[in-house]
Amino acid sequence: MAANSSSTGGKPTNSTAGKPSGPSAEQVVASFQRMRQEQRSMASKATELEMEINEHSLVVETLKDVDPSRKCFRLVGGVLVERTVKEVLPALESNKEQISKIVESLNTQMQTKGRELTEYRERYNIRLVGEGEDQGKSASSADKDSEGGGSKGGAGVLVS
Repeated sequence: MAANSSSTGGKPTNSTAGKPSGPSAEQVVASFQRMRQEQRSMASKATELEMEINEHSLVVETLKDVDPSRKCFRLVGGVLVERTVKEVLPALESNKEQISKIVESLNTQMQTKGRELTEYRERYNIRLVGEGEDQGKSASSADKDSEGGGSKGGAGVLVS
């Protein structure tokens, strides 16, 4: 290492001269899988929050028909507290609105992530397993070519 740097006058040498520098096929696949997992986790969280919105709606509808001075119990941070309906109802409606805003934000983030995934797939020519018989066969043969030392850097990556 020291002999190599002293022979070039202290300038760093590029060991991949002539080869395009880019991520390997494994790095492309790993990055793509990570992006897909992020999108899935956002979708899962959005679904979970939508279920909470439905629960809040159900409770709000139930409490609207009840006497406002009637006592009710609410779970706050793992502690069951006693309140009246007139105290709990506005808090529930406020929580429901906040959760709705979070769901909207998550949906826009998922759309953005979907666009990023599409651009990434197009940039690295990524094909998913089961995307059609003809495409799947050509992708697997292109993948074999790149594994065998083909000149396509990251082209035809097949992701299962």
